[in-house]
Amino acid sequence: MKAFEIMIKQVYKVKENGTVRSVIEKFIEHRISGLPVVNDRNEIVAYISDGDIMRYIGKHEDRIISFFFYITVIKGDDVEFEERVQTLLNMNVLELAKRKVITVSWNEEVENIAAMLGKKQIKKLPVERNGVLVGIISRGDVIRHSFNAIL
Repeated sequence: MKAFEIMIKQVYKVKENGTVRSVIEKFIEHRISGLPVVNDRNEIVAYISDGDIMRYIGKHEDRIISFFFYITVIKGDDVEFEERVQTLLNMNVLELAKRKVITVSWNEEVENIAAMLGKKQIKKLPVERNGVLVGIISRGDVIRHSFNAIL
């Protein structure tokens, strides 16, 4: 069985110039926990998950943030939760998203996909064909299609 046979073709995604607010709205509306980030050619440039958002809004130790030549230290206890949430909403998605995205080819074998999902401990894999996003496969998709005929 191949990826294109089990992938979800209607993929929720966000454009690279989108805000984290748009990501969270899609998370809530569609009850999902991650989105591919794409450019205008529908090429995958990053991936953002609920874990990326949790890491940002959680309590932090002191952090040093550098904006080119301007450097500031943010004290973990000085930045309140509500402030972090408000700041987060207006951030560009690429400020939080992971740029090194693990993807699978549209014709990858399901056994290999299952191995990747297990080994990398990830929930979903974007599926691409010729560098363009064409679908997404989750752990649940692999389980359903692997065991549905048997049970």
